[in-house]
Amino acid sequence: MIESQILQPVVVLMAWTMIMWLWMYATRIPAMSKAGIEPNDARRTKALDEALPAEVQWKAHNYNHLHEAPTVFYAVALLLAIVGSGDGMNALIAWIYVGLRIIHSLVQATANVVMVRFVLYALSSVALMVLIFHAAIVVFDIHL
Repeated sequence: MIESQILQPVVVLMAWTMIMWLWMYATRIPAMSKAGIEPNDARRTKALDEALPAEVQWKAHNYNHLHEAPTVFYAVALLLAIVGSGDGMNALIAWIYVGLRIIHSLVQATANVVMVRFVLYALSSVALMVLIFHAAIVVFDIHL
């Protein structure tokens, strides 16, 4: 078994994604029922944006966002773990990434202040870029 500290934030972000899934459906199903929307009416999810309150859809939008850039995070974190570089600074950066993504989720799912979301997203993207840079150094055997 590969033992690496970076796997802990990976598991936390996966668990957080499932928490957002639960939150999404805990708000979306009652809202759909209240709006008289039948399950088949949701074939086009964009129609839900028009029919449901924005506060309900924010959770769904964030759930979708957790399947975008975080997929790159999962790949780079696993790569760093496999090559033996998933501890120390890289693990710390991974925790920073996950913390920023969780805060981003909470902002988007509640107040949804776009500039706050953007700053959190940008900072998490910088952390992700650093992890990718560190992976490139190891994989391409770059000596700085």
